[in-house]
Amino acid sequence: MMEAVHASGHNAPTHSSEMVGPQDHAAHLEHAELQVHNQPLAAIHFVAVFFFGVSCCVLFFYSIQHAAHAGWPIIITRVMEAIASYIPYGGAILIILMLLNITHQGHLFHWMDPELTDPNSAHFDVILFEKRIFLNIPFYAVRTFIYVLGASFFSWKLKAQSKKVDETNSRTEYQMLYRWAVGYIAFFGFASAAWAWDWLMSIDPHWYSTMYIWYSMVSCLSSGIAVIILLSVYLKKNGFLPQFNDNHLHDLGVFLFATSMLWTYTWFAQFMLYWYANIPEEVNYFFGRFQHYSPTFLPMLIINFLLPLLVLVSSSIKRNYKVVTIMAIVVICGHILDYFNMVMPGTVGPYWKTPEVFMLILGAILFVVGLFMFTVLSALSKLKLIPTGNPYLHESEIYEYPF
Repeated sequence: MMEAVHASGHNAPTHSSEMVGPQDHAAHLEHAELQVHNQPLAAIHFVAVFFFGVSCCVLFFYSIQHAAHAGWPIIITRVMEAIASYIPYGGAILIILMLLNITHQGHLFHWMDPELTDPNSAHFDVILFEKRIFLNIPFYAVRTFIYVLGASFFSWKLKAQSKKVDETNSRTEYQMLYRWAVGYIAFFGFASAAWAWDWLMSIDPHWYSTMYIWYSMVSCLSSGIAVIILLSVYLKKNGFLPQFNDNHLHDLGVFLFATSMLWTYTWFAQFMLYWYANIPEEVNYFFGRFQHYSPTFLPMLIINFLLPLLVLVSSSIKRNYKVVTIMAIVVICGHILDYFNMVMPGTVGPYWKTPEVFMLILGAILFVVGLFMFTVLSALSKLKLIPTGNPYLHESEIYEYPF
């Protein structure tokens, strides 16, 4: 299989680093063998990063509402806090993956190979040598701990402060909730950009993009809003959250539509600018995906852009529980596919159209989704669903969309 792919596909590499160092037959087979060995870790990596990003984006959305003193979403405050409870568990998976990679048990990140930054090595890569100040193993490990521990701390602190507001009905405690929400917004702004560089973009270390950090973050933000919709509607339909009504659903539908359009803008702007520039090491990122990932790369635009545009553009349809719920599921599936396209080409390359890879991907998705559902619903069962101490609760209960 490796012989066949590399005999036909060397002119369309999925990784620009393939063009650096020895170009003989043995070197190509060595690279192909690493790509095959990457299959299990790559499968869990893209799902783990995605759901960690989703829970962090939900906490970001939650913090924005508090920082803006928004009244309409107070009814779903506990829903967002429960989703954010996944952060430490998702972060633990990413720390395990980080340890496997830095100890060279995995090879998802090409730049971790010490030979590439050794000027005396036949595999010396001058681009990675210049980037070694940022892309080095100790600093990478420290940054990963900062992202995970920082997000976990804010998740715990915001939940604890929200509970204190309920218990005391104190405006002073509510002001502290506001301040911690602003603090998380600042942390998330820097951390989400940096973990996109570390966990996703550094898979293709020769390539870079100024749009990538927003593109990857908005993918998770859109999915996070979809998860809020699914959980809120589930609670409503089972009688646990009767205060959630068509007006709340409409506003969540507006955010789902808006973030889907924003994702499309970032995807297209990134793609168009690189196509227009036509610089080989930049275009290669897309060329390899066209060549080896054509069934998933462009078709995901149908799921992530076209369907939300056609279905959610109507204001009245956003009040339809069944339609909005289906679209939420579609958006989540579409963005899982998006993260698949971010990670797999640079780690697994052409070796993904096999039954065992599909089983690995399915197993990884079921494992992470199962853990996500278990932690979120367990956290929700321990929370008081209505935040009675919040000063904007009444506004949320009587909220009515004016149009």
